[in-house]
Formats: sequence, structure tokens, C-alpha cells
Amino acid sequence: MLHPRIWQDYKLARKPGTRQELIKGYLPLVTTIAGRVSMKCPSLVDYGDLVGWGVIGLIESIDRFDPVKGVKFETFAKSRIRGAMIDGLREMDWVTRSTRKKAKQVERAYSDLERTLGRAATDREVACRLGVSLGEFHRVLSDISQGAVLSLDEMIQVRQKGGTITLLDAVADTESPDPYLEYEAEEMRTLLAKAIDELPQREKLVITLHYYHGLMIKEIADLLNITNGRVSQLHTQATLRLRARLSSAKD
Repeated sequence: MLHPRIWQDYKLARKPGTRQELIKGYLPLVTTIAGRVSMKCPSLVDYGDLVGWGVIGLIESIDRFDPVKGVKFETFAKSRIRGAMIDGLREMDWVTRSTRKKAKQVERAYSDLERTLGRAATDREVACRLGVSLGEFHRVLSDISQGAVLSLDEMIQVRQKGGTITLLDAVADTESPDPYLEYEAEEMRTLLAKAIDELPQREKLVITLHYYHGLMIKEIADLLNITNGRVSQLHTQATLRLRARLSSAKD
């Protein structure tokens, strides 16, 4: 752990070498976040690229951070590092139009069915709604999970001056956001917690293990005694289901 004095050396005294020392000291934060983001990426995305984009976010965080405000640097930097990785993935533009269309169709099916049924829709019900067999529906989910970054961190954000707040992380803003935005963020957190609680048990477990306990795809697979692909599929289903519910709640 870095000594707090180093921030004084960097921000106030501008001692040579302190910026590089901060980058090296907080690099493990970047690699941890890269490991989590890689769970939602297809195999063609290089882990090293994620780390590289994350380092850019880290450097920007170091330059913008104000230790006087009493917020931990890790809290301040986490969403910005992840945001830099997501921006890098968007620039690659490897998500095909057909994959985006499939994800939207499945999300809409979940939304329509669960509004009508008043409960979580089963795989067979969603497949029927889409007019495909159960096997074809599972193949569609596999295509989506391999071809798109579906993340609660990316999808649920409140925009404000200077960037975004990721609701899942409940990051307190250091730039005094508008009180209305803070209220909106808290309301979305409440809706998200309720939506997660109503997920089918397996999907809820994957979301909880990944986002709240920090487990990687292989660790979850080993714990639940299922394949890595099945974990990705459950994550994709849960994310699409949650997006559908939160979209409905905002309408």
C-alpha cells in the first residue's frame, strides 16, 4: 500500500518520479478490473489491451484526483479505469449489427413476457415468444455472450458533469453532483437490488458471485460445477433480464 505522503509529493511538491511511482503502485487495481471485464469479452479481445486501456484511465484518475477531499483513490479511480476499458472496446467495434439486434430482441421478449406474467420468464417461454426452438434460443444466448460486452457496470449509469457514476459501485462523486442526480442514482440502485432479488436462482447466484464477491468466470464455474460457457450464458440472461426490467421501470 502506498504511503499517503506520496500524494503530497506529487500534487504539492511535484517531486520527479512520484507520478510513475503512483502508476506502478496502483497497477494491481487495473489488472483486477481487467480480469473482471474480460469475463464479458469474446476470446479475440486481448487481456493486454484491457490493461493498456485501464492504465490510461489510471493516469487520468491520478491527474484528476484531489486527496484533500477525503475520498479513497481506489474508489475515485475504479469506475474511470473500467470506463476507459469499455471505451477501448467500443472503438474496436467488433460487436456485429446482427448480435446487437439479437440482444435487443431477447431483451424485448423478457420485458414483454415478464410484464404480462408478473414473474421471471422461463427459457422455453422466451424461445416461444421469439418463435425459435429452445436449442436455438440457447445458441442465440451463446452468440450474444461471445459477441458483446454485457455488464451491469456499463449499462446502469447516471451521467453528470465530468463523467458518469456507476450505480453498482455506488461511487460517491467528488465533484458535488446535482442533488437530483444523486436522488436518481439512489432510486436506480433500489430498483436494481429489487430486480436482482427477483432473478431465477442460478442467474441471481452468478450475478452475486461476480459483482458482489468479485469471482471470475472460472471460479464461479468450479464453485457451481458447471462449464465456463454456462456461466457466461447465465450472466447474459441475467443482464438482459435486468436491462429489460430497468428499462420498463424508467418508461
